[in-house]
Amino acid sequence: MATNNRRKQPNGLSDQNILIFGGVAIALLALALAWCGWWLGTLLKTHAAPPMTNPYRVAFGLADRSLTWPGFYGWIAVGLVAVAMCGVVAAGFWFYAQRRRGRSRVDDAAKHMGVGRDIESLRERHAAEVAKRLGVQADTPGIVLGRLVASGAKVYMTWEDLLIAIAGPRTGKTTCLVIPSILDAPGPVLATSNKRDIIDAVRGPRSCKGTVWAFDPQQVCDEPQTWWWNPLSYVTDETKADKLAGYFMAATTDPDARKDAFFDSAGQNLVSALLLAAALDGLPITRIWHWLTHPNDRRPVDILIEHEYEQIADGLEADIDAPDKQRQGVYATAMRLCRVLTNRRAMRWVNPPAEGTLPCFDAAAFVRSDDTLCSMSREGEGSAGALTLALTAAVTEAAEAYARTLPGGRLQKPMLNVLDEAANVCRWRDLPDLYSHYGSRGIIIETFLQSWSQGEGVWGAAGMKKLWSAANMSLYMGGVREEGFLRDMSGLVGEYEYRQRQVGFQQGHSSSNVSNSRDTILSIDDLASLPRGRELLLSSGNRPVLLKTMPWMRRADADAIQASINDANGTGDEA
Repeated sequence: MATNNRRKQPNGLSDQNILIFGGVAIALLALALAWCGWWLGTLLKTHAAPPMTNPYRVAFGLADRSLTWPGFYGWIAVGLVAVAMCGVVAAGFWFYAQRRRGRSRVDDAAKHMGVGRDIESLRERHAAEVAKRLGVQADTPGIVLGRLVASGAKVYMTWEDLLIAIAGPRTGKTTCLVIPSILDAPGPVLATSNKRDIIDAVRGPRSCKGTVWAFDPQQVCDEPQTWWWNPLSYVTDETKADKLAGYFMAATTDPDARKDAFFDSAGQNLVSALLLAAALDGLPITRIWHWLTHPNDRRPVDILIEHEYEQIADGLEADIDAPDKQRQGVYATAMRLCRVLTNRRAMRWVNPPAEGTLPCFDAAAFVRSDDTLCSMSREGEGSAGALTLALTAAVTEAAEAYARTLPGGRLQKPMLNVLDEAANVCRWRDLPDLYSHYGSRGIIIETFLQSWSQGEGVWGAAGMKKLWSAANMSLYMGGVREEGFLRDMSGLVGEYEYRQRQVGFQQGHSSSNVSNSRDTILSIDDLASLPRGRELLLSSGNRPVLLKTMPWMRRADADAIQASINDANGTGDEA
């Protein structure tokens, strides 16, 4: 246990000792007042400074009348000194109150957490050393997560760290973490969200670095379409086709839904085969729905054979020729996965325009730029989560492929992935397995969840634990009422040791017993009611720390962010 986890509470003094020390303090105060009253009073009365006599001699001299009290002037001097002392005490209380101003009920716990060398790798100096070693040139040495409650020093996440944050609703994650992280990124940024607040805030500042791409197939922010993306450009072989079909499955299957071992697997394989056939023949992704609604159409089989995918063609032909009930079940499952292909509004974003021309998004070019991509969708009926997830995966894998061509196998300009509302918008089932690997490639991922159980719903209990452990930065911002998770967090924060004194009385005599006790630094109820503006950080190799959040309103570029928001809301002229 760290030394700052030990304290006396209450102190080990007995009641008699406390009375003795109190009496001595009062006597010394009276002695000081008597000396000051005699010396200053004599000075005021005679206009001549008396000798600097020992205070004890003054006290005894006044008592045996060998020294004369200066009368009225002495009492004036006592009054002045008393007023001065009261002023000093009042100033002390004022400074103490100012220091505690803005403190929350949990801030006292910070003194039992990480300090000094225990959190050396969270400091700005370490972040700057890492940036220099990696050759990263950025305006900041890392991503600022907040300020230490204990000292006010900034805490940094380096350009090789990965973050997972659990933040309940209305805890300030977008204001204090998501937006500042995006604005501090030195290279390309990919962000997902189910609201417009992110794109509204970052569009102006990030457009000074590069193009801001807004993918809005569900009209979350009523973004006019100025470009399109071909999901089949991601499908370069059967492996990528399987992955894309898996994204459709992840986005359309409720984590709590009952799964059918045969039809779910067969339906996903069917979608994979059709995606591969459409990509090989240069067809739009909407052709998949045509083939699903016309199961006797053997054109995809012919395409696969033409491109020497005989085994996949055989499997697809087996689905077409299967008994009616079996074929209906397989095709019905596949149609459920591809339901988004019937959404005309969404399909405009993933198909070439019927009239005119629009630029086509190129993931390979994006990861070599300083551009920003915000992908937005909502959960529920008509969700375009499959497309958002596919675009996120395509861009991230393009970044990985580019990193492999660079010295050291990592991006010199890290790409930041901010997966806000990851469990709702971007259900990336493979994320726990990829987390630490992407960090070594210079792909920095920040995943935001509203609760631990939300993550378990996507990745399962084992997968969520794996993701939590793979991230070397784990942040809790409050707003969660799951006792199991909060109990684990309380245990990870640890305990502190204090001295407890028990006093007893028997037959007119008192006795005291002092013992060491231990208690949790932050209890379950402390964590459940963590005040807004506070966050708890667990990081690899460091002791836990309590942080103050840093909203974008306190940044140097706050005016530019506010102007971007005003422009998005149509109030730019009024700002």
